[in-house]
Amino acid sequence: MLLMSLKRNWWKVLAIVLVLYTVVAGLLVPVPRLDIVNESIRNLYFHVPMWFGMTIILTTSVYYSIRYLRTPTARLDTLAHESAKTGIVMGMLGLATGSMWARYTWGAWWTSDPRLNGAAIAMLIYGAYIVLRSSFTDEQQRARISAVYNIFAFAAAIPLLFVLPRLTDSLHPGAGGNPGFSNYDLDSNMRMVFYPAVIGWTLIGFWITQVSSRLEFLKQKMYEKQLA
Repeated sequence: MLLMSLKRNWWKVLAIVLVLYTVVAGLLVPVPRLDIVNESIRNLYFHVPMWFGMTIILTTSVYYSIRYLRTPTARLDTLAHESAKTGIVMGMLGLATGSMWARYTWGAWWTSDPRLNGAAIAMLIYGAYIVLRSSFTDEQQRARISAVYNIFAFAAAIPLLFVLPRLTDSLHPGAGGNPGFSNYDLDSNMRMVFYPAVIGWTLIGFWITQVSSRLEFLKQKMYEKQLA
């Protein structure tokens, strides 16, 4: 029985191992000695992987929304909604860790930087998604309009996060000619932690989504039993 459970949930074990490895190695593995950034570069193991995880999970949410519009079911609506909520949580954590990093490298918690402002706007767009869902009482109408808005939100967020910041000058690595993920700020030692961190935080995000979705399915079943 235990063996079967481990085979079914191997990815959860992997998620825990990778995140623990990220935390421990992230504090102990040597990092490049860069001016200004100094030891704060270790935040790369948390801030950036959370954004990677957010993007992957929000992509999953859009996938379920598209499927819902083609084949409307309560299950697909729930999966899209719960995935979006997890993506928003990871996005907010990404903003928080990024703000902390900015405080120690740029001297302020927030600056008028294209990528920071774009990320904040993207989170506000997704925040409106949550508000929109709560404004409908009819379940089918709520699910249909939420699916359409979710697709719009994703289409707006991706350029704000990954396209527009690269077209302007920015303090943020990887934008405006400022290199990111190069030998300058990501050496071989850091890559051994960074890539497992991306996988680990993404799997944790999917795990959170799975748990929240199951809870929502249980609520729906209990509600259906009360009506029966």
